[in-house]
Amino acid sequence: MATLEPIFSQRPLADGAAPRRRGGSLPWPVARALGSFAGGRLDVVDGASRHTFGETGSTRLAARVEIHDPRTWRAVLLGGTIGAAEAYAEGWWSADDLTALIRLVVRNERAAAGLDGWLSRAALALHTALHRLRGNRRLQSRRNVSAHYDLGNDFFAHFLDPSMTYSCAVFPSRACTLEEASRHKLDLICRRLDLSPADDLLEIGTGWGSLALHAASRYGCRVTTTTISAEQHRHARAAVARAGLDGRVTVLDADYRDLPHVVRRRFDKLVSVEMIEAVGQRFLDRYLQVCDVLTKPGGRMLLQGIVIADDRYEAYRRSVDVIQRHIFPGGFLPCLADLRVRLARATAFRVAGRHDITEHYPPTLRRWRERLAANRAELETLGYPRRLLRLWDYYFSYCEGGFLERTIGAVQLVLNRAGAA
Repeated sequence: MATLEPIFSQRPLADGAAPRRRGGSLPWPVARALGSFAGGRLDVVDGASRHTFGETGSTRLAARVEIHDPRTWRAVLLGGTIGAAEAYAEGWWSADDLTALIRLVVRNERAAAGLDGWLSRAALALHTALHRLRGNRRLQSRRNVSAHYDLGNDFFAHFLDPSMTYSCAVFPSRACTLEEASRHKLDLICRRLDLSPADDLLEIGTGWGSLALHAASRYGCRVTTTTISAEQHRHARAAVARAGLDGRVTVLDADYRDLPHVVRRRFDKLVSVEMIEAVGQRFLDRYLQVCDVLTKPGGRMLLQGIVIADDRYEAYRRSVDVIQRHIFPGGFLPCLADLRVRLARATAFRVAGRHDITEHYPPTLRRWRERLAANRAELETLGYPRRLLRLWDYYFSYCEGGFLERTIGAVQLVLNRAGAA
């Protein structure tokens, strides 16, 4: 990861002036919080001063932070972790290994919480209120999805593999390319669904169409897929036409809640890959009920999703993080324990298989981040601001650190619906 950082290390200031620097002691709340760090080493370079926290000897987990602008400390003290991410996006600080830094903060969560004074807690309350205003009712859900997925297909094409698969890949070996690992994941899903040419498959959450195309072309089934992203809908329809699969793949622009009235039939198989994160806590039961209603008795569903660790769920659902604030408005991670309760209460689905693919997300994110960094200059030429690129760089590392520390996970649930086929 260290090789990426020089690309995203600084931003040119709008007025052309050199970054303002400060030296000497760190702000006392920062020094106090970092002073109890353990589980690795953190070096902070601020102007001419250097401070080391945590383990002073050699360690497997180490990060070096360099402060380029003293406004970093104000952002952190007033905005907490969201403020730190915003300062990174502005280019006010950099790290030689951003993922390692995220992991250190996760390992020292209680100490890092010491940075949260009453002002940052007030900012968090404001962020939480704004997040709740972005609840996933139909119209707002479209706005939330558009804010993330409609940044531009060319933006995503510059870091995704050629199939435009935007979900956790599965690497059968470390030597696999991202494209090979994405294709392996798509095939794994089709095999776990036990797809055949006789199947009528519904996909909730098209993405850019890679799974629908794979299922129809490799397994011969009929596919109906839906997305409420205008950019994804346009891309997927064009991809289906290019592949000559118009007669086998139907791409809808429909909210999942409206599908029973749109498709007016049940399906042999149903799949939803990393779409549940866009549903929101309030609508989880409704989402699962729609999946249940649209699956034939004796049918099967595969649900792939990112989940928060069970023991973090209560605190998570009452708060808001940088992803919900700046990357995916309206986003919400369920936890497995809560999902099991909801499935039993609201559906006729029974969990037939659970596959943990968490270990495959860090290499997926790493490759996305590498591609984003390699294409930075071209993306800026296309009009994407450096602040956005740095924010997504932070987003990828933030998630990678979470997966490596197992505060979040990625799972595939195979769900069989009760009843005779």
